[in-house]
Amino acid sequence: MGTIAFACQPGCTNCCEVEGNIYITEEDLVRIAEFLGMTPAAFEAQYVYRTRNLLRFRKPKQGCPFLDRGCRIHPVKPVQCRLYPFWPEIVERQASWRREMKTCPGIGKGELIQIAAAVEIAQEMKRAYPSTYR
Repeated sequence: MGTIAFACQPGCTNCCEVEGNIYITEEDLVRIAEFLGMTPAAFEAQYVYRTRNLLRFRKPKQGCPFLDRGCRIHPVKPVQCRLYPFWPEIVERQASWRREMKTCPGIGKGELIQIAAAVEIAQEMKRAYPSTYR
């Protein structure tokens, strides 16, 4: 069984600045709202776009709305952010992991983990966002 390594690098915000949506769970919404001293309803009105199946942050000009010289919500960041780069679409294909290495300086650093363990971590994404991973 193969291994991979990852350790988030101090000061790196590459994954926070890429184009794309940042999806959140209902639990993320409540946790982040409380952390920011807001009601869930006020937080949702200001920061969240709700579709039929998903919640996501409203799109800022670039990257995450909570990125300001680092993550303003780091202790309560969404599942999607907390699990990166252990997303199913990245860890389940060797070519995807290699491609991600080009933008993530933490890939290839840190302790080695079994690929099977990384795939298990990625299952949390599937549980958190079932409509995305059918």
